[in-house]
Amino acid sequence: MNMRQSSPLSLRDAVSKADEDPEPFIAGLNSSVALRDAVTASVLDGRGEEFHRRSVLVCTEDQLSAALALFELDGFARRIVLYPPDLSLDHISGVAASAEVDAIVTDKMIECADPIPTVRVTRCPKNIVSRHDKCSSTIHTEWVLLTSGTLGKPKLVVHDFASLTGAIGFGGRSGGRVVWSTFYDIRRYGGLQIFLRAVLTGASLVLSDASEPPADFLARAGKCGVTHISGTPSHWRRAMMTPASTRINPRCVRLSGEIVDEVILRRLKATYPQARIVHAFATTEAGVAFEVADGSAGVPAEVLDNTPGIEMKVVDGTLRIRSDRTADRYLGADVPVLKDADGFVDTGDILEMREGRHYFAGRRDGRINVGGFKVHPEEVEAVINRHPEVEMSLVRTRKNPIIGAVVVADVVLRSHSKPVDCDLSALRNDILHLCRAALSAHKVPAAINIVSSLAVAESGKMMRSHA
Repeated sequence: MNMRQSSPLSLRDAVSKADEDPEPFIAGLNSSVALRDAVTASVLDGRGEEFHRRSVLVCTEDQLSAALALFELDGFARRIVLYPPDLSLDHISGVAASAEVDAIVTDKMIECADPIPTVRVTRCPKNIVSRHDKCSSTIHTEWVLLTSGTLGKPKLVVHDFASLTGAIGFGGRSGGRVVWSTFYDIRRYGGLQIFLRAVLTGASLVLSDASEPPADFLARAGKCGVTHISGTPSHWRRAMMTPASTRINPRCVRLSGEIVDEVILRRLKATYPQARIVHAFATTEAGVAFEVADGSAGVPAEVLDNTPGIEMKVVDGTLRIRSDRTADRYLGADVPVLKDADGFVDTGDILEMREGRHYFAGRRDGRINVGGFKVHPEEVEAVINRHPEVEMSLVRTRKNPIIGAVVVADVVLRSHSKPVDCDLSALRNDILHLCRAALSAHKVPAAINIVSSLAVAESGKMMRSHA
């Protein structure tokens, strides 16, 4: 099967073909660089020749430095390994060994089990120099993305430029000036997609920063005139806990990475009535599969059946995907097979059909065991989040001496529902009544804990641990 459309060979080739906005830019927390300069500049101190046909690990604190390094390395290095900043450096030696890394590009101190040549990346764009590559030929570069590693050491997922850009297209843009932004980090698949979507269409891009509070990021994005912005539902729930959510006026709001429910869609539409609200499905391994823009949670059946260039099916309850956007393989020794014999990736995401529409229930490996019954935390959270006083919730288990475990829920209230202003006992009972009306008995929380915040990983997903 070959569904892949022809595409430019490298990032630099693609940008040169883009239909540019007037003076597009890439903005970091403290500085920015014009897109035209990003394509021709060197943040590697003019030492690009040292990376020709080599496997290069990019490990920086600064997103903008990493972005500029990608322009310099793609089509020149044999392999680019993107090391996300939230992943412990304890894994770096194993990653370097699995990816046969020849050199590291970094702006921090790194120690590996085996000494590897290290090049200090220039962090400040005003100090970048023009690139003068003696070798102008473009080679095929592998892009290696790392999974989150929450269940152990990260997996190394191998893409190429064509698989990463299969959902984007090149140079096709309409509707006026576009400024993209994202809560994601571009070293993760979701953020990388937005980075590529912006630069390949000649749009501008505002990068987030892990050290920046959501309110400050939204204010900065608003000053830059952001028109398109993406994040997980958890990103958006946290954003709407601050008045700064009104500092942006987007034409398009995009959600991915977690299950999207009706509550978050309604709140986004109320906050940004002029915006097109889109939720998309993608994984690092399966690539971008589809997007839904009809304003409702779930996925119309025809999307799975008739998305051009994407084959999807549900087997044993989980979504399987085959397309030219999927990754090629896992890298390293003793790794699992990424695709089955027919080329399908098992996403592990469980789908349920109701009234002609597919709904995501949760992940196969995320179910919790309550007295022998399996519970999807996301299903319970979706019910709790319907309560008008609830901002967001996290469902987990608590050990129980009789049945082994029970469901409990940690709940963050909306800003106007402070404990001093409401009867918490009555509120807990109200939430439980909502759950009993919508859920089987074993799914109803045994306790509702009112908390001030919930942990969200830098990937934008809720941090979960199951008893």
